[in-house]
This record gives sequence, structure tokens and C-alpha cells, in this order.
Amino acid sequence: MSVGHPIPPALREWAQGVVGPVRSARNVSHDRPNSRVWELTCDAERVFAKLSPNPTFFGRETRALREVAPGLQPGTVPLLRGTDPHQQALLLSPVAGSPVKSLSLTPAEQRALHRQAGSWLRRFHGGENDLCLQDRLDAATEIARAAAGADKHLNRAGDLISPAERRTVKRHASVLEHVGALPAGYIHGDFQPRNWLLDTDRRSSVFGAVDLERARPHAVVADVVPLACGPWAAHPALEEAFWTGYGRELTGEEERALRCLSALDAASAISWGVPNGDREIVERGRATLARLEVQPA
Repeated sequence: MSVGHPIPPALREWAQGVVGPVRSARNVSHDRPNSRVWELTCDAERVFAKLSPNPTFFGRETRALREVAPGLQPGTVPLLRGTDPHQQALLLSPVAGSPVKSLSLTPAEQRALHRQAGSWLRRFHGGENDLCLQDRLDAATEIARAAAGADKHLNRAGDLISPAERRTVKRHASVLEHVGALPAGYIHGDFQPRNWLLDTDRRSSVFGAVDLERARPHAVVADVVPLACGPWAAHPALEEAFWTGYGRELTGEEERALRCLSALDAASAISWGVPNGDREIVERGRATLARLEVQPA
């Protein structure tokens, strides 16, 4: 967590107009340049004030919190207390629990966590009948945009990506352009353990998720790319537990799309991670391309 960047006076003043006097404001941003979140302690409650990185993310998170979050189990996703479009600011209720990355979980507890994550995400995704026509068109466009983005990632990466890795990325991008129909829904957009919370103080632990700034209509398989490239790669039992919680397995076309999207994610991870000094994400990207190089697209 970041310890710098005091809360901007204008953000604090706006928040106080919604929830009353703010006693303290603690920076709880992720350790990345565009993350700006403060935990506010007020007279009667605790809330989070967030400045979105850009208008697109502000619009996406606002819509998800207004239209999707209220249909989920109470307390498992933030509730929207207020927005200020001028500052691109959101005021959010807390989600009970501790960040999953701060917990020491046994293998059995990890499997239970991924099963709960799958169940939560299935409810968040909803179904294609929950999407309007424009949303369904937007979801299809997202896949086309992902396939077309391969060259952008490769150009940005330059010689950070080897010729063999480059061929793997291009091959999977080409396959993604011709993939068949994919189930669509409203995706979280950054569904990975850094955005998961687990409340272990209840009789049975309760899963929650935060950070909806990338939520949007998309092929639902796109939401599991960070998991397929991350914890599932070394622990297939976690993937099995997740799909048990989700309630269905991937279709054949979704499996093809997942491999393709993983290749593109890997290229993006390397091209971003090297100049930003994020060794973990770079290693994840290279490991993903190494696996995909010997697999059929």
C-alpha cells in the first residue's frame, strides 16, 4: 500500500458534504501510479474515496456499482454512496473482510476461496438476457479489439519479446479473430486475488470483491485470464474449484479464446512490466507464452 499522497482538499470537502465531518484520511492506494484511494473515518461510519484514473474508468465503475452491485449478496461488493463527475470521484461503502493476499490460507482454504470466487463471479456476470442489444454488440467488439491489439503490445515491447514469443502472440491473435460465438455478460475486468476480500469472522467465510473500474460487457471468459495466467497455472485444483463454484465449465470456443486472450495478456504484461519494474507480472507473462508455445491455439 502507498503511504504518500494526502487526500486532495477538494475531494475531502466533497466527501464531507456527503457523509459529514472526516476525522482522518488514510491512503490505501495500490502500489501503482494511477491508484488513488483513501479510507475515510467519519463520526458514524467508514467509507472510501476514490479518484478514477480517467473518464472511461469512472463511467465503468459508476455504472457497475449502480446497475450490477445492488443485485449481489449484500456486503460482498461496495455500495455507491456518491459520485462527483467533475473530480471523477466515487464514495464507496467498505466491504467486510481482509485482503486475500494478506491471509495465510491452507490448500483446502485456497480451494474453498476459489469456489466462492467462482460463485460470486457467476452472479456478477449474469446472462446475455441481462444485456441490452448495445451491450451485446459492445461485448463482441471487445473480442475484436483484443485480437487487433496484438501489434500494439508487440510494438510497445520491442526486443523485450523474443522472436519465438512474438510468433506465439501473433498465432493466437490470428485464431482469436475467427473464434466462434462466446457467452457474454457483465465482467469485473480485474478479477484476481489483489481485489478479493475474505471475511473470516462469520460462521462461514464470506467472499467479496472490489475495484470495478474495468467492469463492462464482454465475453465472460475474459474475466478469468488473470487467474489462468496466475494461480491456476501451478495449481489446477484451484481452477477446478472455481468452475465448481461457477456452476459450469467452459465451452470449446471459450477454451480457445482463453488461450488466445492469455497470449495477448502475456505480451501486455511484458511490455508494461519491464519498464515499470514489475518482475512478478513479467515472469507471469513469459511463463504463459512458454506454455502456449507448445500448445495448439
